[in-house]
Amino acid sequence: MDEAYIDPSRENFAKFKALPRDTPIHMLNLVRFKPQATYPEGHELAGKGLTGAQAYAEYMRTIQPVLARSGGQIVWAGAFEAMVTGPAEWEWDETFVMAYPDAAAFFSMLKDPDYAPVVIHRQAAVATSRLVRFGPKRSIS
Repeated sequence: MDEAYIDPSRENFAKFKALPRDTPIHMLNLVRFKPQATYPEGHELAGKGLTGAQAYAEYMRTIQPVLARSGGQIVWAGAFEAMVTGPAEWEWDETFVMAYPDAAAFFSMLKDPDYAPVVIHRQAAVATSRLVRFGPKRSIS
């Protein structure tokens, strides 16, 4: 398995924080699940036999109030069907785009006191992921 990316590195997060905070952003989420969720010892779901997919579903269920307070919402989600251009294998279990009114809203989500107990489900579920920020659309010419 390639290197696992669960949470942002300091370097990547510093780059993110240096970008404008007052423009709308879209965050592309690519997620691969662990076969079995790995909760920290002592967590109420540790040892319960949840799959990564089940733990991620719990994350998505419990993050909704935090997202609502920050103004975040899923604006696109898709189920993989076939690779047209690229490698034959698709390695992601979840693919979706979150929209935030601005980067400040994303930061408010991370600082929300209800975020820390919820993100544990994501950390237990994810084998590796990619989170990519996109700004307002520019001309494609």
